[in-house]
Amino acid sequence: MFLRLIVPLLFLSLYALSARTNFVLIIADDMNWDDVGAYGHPTVRTPHIDKLAENGILFKHAYLTTNSCSPSRASLITGQYPHNTGAEQLHWPIPEDKRTFVEALKSAGYYTAAAGKWHMGEAVKEHFDAVVEGDVAGFQLPTTPGNSTGNMIAADPSGCSDWVPTLQNRPKDKPFFMWFAAFDPHREYQENILEKPNLPEDVIIPPYTADTPESRKDFAQYYDEITRLDSYIGAVVEELTQQGVIEDTLILFITDNGRPFPRDKTTLYDGGIRTPFVLQWPANVEAGIHTKSLVSSIDIAPTFLEIAGVDPLEQLEGVSFLPILMDPQTEIREYAFAEDHWHDYEDHGRSVQNQNFKLIKNTYPELPPTPSADIGRALTWQSMLKLEAEGGLTPIQRTCLEPRAEYELYDLRNDPYELNNVAENSRYEYIFATLKNELEEQFVRSGDFIPSKRTPDEFFRDTGQPDHSVRKRPRASKMEMYGTTGAY
Repeated sequence: MFLRLIVPLLFLSLYALSARTNFVLIIADDMNWDDVGAYGHPTVRTPHIDKLAENGILFKHAYLTTNSCSPSRASLITGQYPHNTGAEQLHWPIPEDKRTFVEALKSAGYYTAAAGKWHMGEAVKEHFDAVVEGDVAGFQLPTTPGNSTGNMIAADPSGCSDWVPTLQNRPKDKPFFMWFAAFDPHREYQENILEKPNLPEDVIIPPYTADTPESRKDFAQYYDEITRLDSYIGAVVEELTQQGVIEDTLILFITDNGRPFPRDKTTLYDGGIRTPFVLQWPANVEAGIHTKSLVSSIDIAPTFLEIAGVDPLEQLEGVSFLPILMDPQTEIREYAFAEDHWHDYEDHGRSVQNQNFKLIKNTYPELPPTPSADIGRALTWQSMLKLEAEGGLTPIQRTCLEPRAEYELYDLRNDPYELNNVAENSRYEYIFATLKNELEEQFVRSGDFIPSKRTPDEFFRDTGQPDHSVRKRPRASKMEMYGTTGAY
């Protein structure tokens, strides 16, 4: 395998010096990994994401380092696990002393720009030449055949309207890096954002979510925002093509965390931390490839820097997946690790997994895995609470309301929805011990810690409405949270 990689990697290092690669990183906001046609979803309309996969490589086992919006972005841009970024809780800004891979690209001569959702604090804005935040004034998509689903109603809050103008306004004499972050498909949802909306009867309800009319309406509107986001991706590809730089531009599409529905976002199940990971790089990556190799969002920073020919930052904790781009059979990591921190409600947990098994350690098992407050206010959760009062929820649907086991082990091959915890099943004793050991070693290796002060809920768990009596008090600071570092 090593000999097979020597020539392509040598070629790429020479290529980076002679014709530097451009990068476009597109980040969805709260989107499930498999709510994409290319991943097998039969009804969600994502022709432009599907086209990226058709022209590039689709990663079947890609994971995020956390299940929450801003901590995920902080981890991605610094190349560190969330607990090392100084921004592991929701809304915590990235500290001023943190370096980012974007800063390294900028220092190496890249033009760096961000457009759309920000959610990382003020300190790292100077790592970009331009930052355009969340302009929702509306943008008229090109009416080319490639944008046949771009049937949006003008003036939308997608966060994507400045993507194409940012590409158009870049200096043409520099390689570029673009951080394009959508608000879609984050809540709150609206009706009729598309001329041809997705239909409630066409949605797929997972077994851990109650199949109610309210849930189907909620899911359909979530699908609509995915379709809207997809249209903007088509516009970006069209603009890159018109500028004549599509061949030398690496486009990577991911999400920051999972779907904003119960037992998805803010959990360590696949619905919270598994991400779509679709990459197109026409000059160097063969079209139509699928890979089962495991990758993590923490691997993006070292990969981009290696491709750009820029020295890696000492802080980086990921591994470059460039070898996978050259040979999709290559394995760069055996395990992926993820973290659960405060997001509206107090919580703390860790997970480790490979392609076949996942182990979750819940630090506060006495707490239920309540979905985030925006989910709590929404149709699906409220209809589930109504069913619960009537005794109509199934046992698996009730898990969002009940305390958890300290350890949860799932056989992902036979239980993709993670419904059957086999942590105490003797048949899985060896797997449990192996993954538990890996989790403990990662705890020590990465300098992880258990907070000495717990951050309390800021919202009511049943309604998702703010608890003003708590929100008036200051949240636990970073300094207050350090202290306990014992065995995990």
